[in-house]
Amino acid sequence: MSQNADSETDGAFRAGFVSFVGRPNVGKSTLMNALVGEKVAITSSKPQTTRRAIRGIVNRSDGQLIVVDTPGIHRPRTLLGERLNSLVQATLADVDVIGFCVPADEKIGPGDRFINERLDEYPGAKKVAIVTKTDTASKQAIADQLMAVSALREWDTIIPLSATRNEQLDVLVTELIRLLPLSPQLYPDDTVTDEELTDRIAEYIREAVLEDVRDELPHSLAVTVDDILERDDKPLTEIYANLIVERDSQKAIVIGKGGARLRAIGQTAREQIEPLVGGKVFLSLRVKVAKEWQRDPKQLGRLGF
Repeated sequence: MSQNADSETDGAFRAGFVSFVGRPNVGKSTLMNALVGEKVAITSSKPQTTRRAIRGIVNRSDGQLIVVDTPGIHRPRTLLGERLNSLVQATLADVDVIGFCVPADEKIGPGDRFINERLDEYPGAKKVAIVTKTDTASKQAIADQLMAVSALREWDTIIPLSATRNEQLDVLVTELIRLLPLSPQLYPDDTVTDEELTDRIAEYIREAVLEDVRDELPHSLAVTVDDILERDDKPLTEIYANLIVERDSQKAIVIGKGGARLRAIGQTAREQIEPLVGGKVFLSLRVKVAKEWQRDPKQLGRLGF
């Protein structure tokens, strides 16, 4: 990506890539959205919500920060899990800064140590520790976590913050830009993401499902968008999408009694999609079964993994 440069030179424009890593559900996507100032990555309390490398762009007068949101690093149990981990590894090999996220309200555990050890595989990237969710912890707990994090390795900087309360975000951006190489601007000023509209719509639909269904479903769910049509006779965007699950029992869960759950999912998704497309949306959702798609190379390929 960006060429290395003298990081001590002041007053010049810097641009480059940073990726946040950490266990699933430590607040990486929430942090990226807060930095960008717009919902670029979906968020959920369910693990493995993020499944692609999503770029969000932070523009400042002194630099441009491209944040690459990746899936949480985990011990994979399916072919999908293996491919998500491979995606993370490929992303980290190509960024300028890696931000290691740990929540303030949870003690450092084996998963955190596992990820910290993996950071040695990327010697070319600067390493920053970020203690997230400081709004959920006491001052003493935050201090304890900062000490525990600092003991893991020598970091270029350590920053505690709360993405939901916008606390310390400016400090983080300033520090990250300082660590970037000298570079011309990489994206136009008004760009907040390079995500395609179809992908963003599919993600909003998946988020709506994740927030509505039982815990056993999230890993088994994928969303595809067949068509997006602009009506000529009235200001309306028609979107035709599929919810892909692995078993007939999961299909019944998503549809719900008399289709009630699917209607609720559609309404939630529409409320997210309409501001994105700038007008009213007709959303058609169909639920399809693709048995064991997480373990099937051909089906994974068709679904974009």
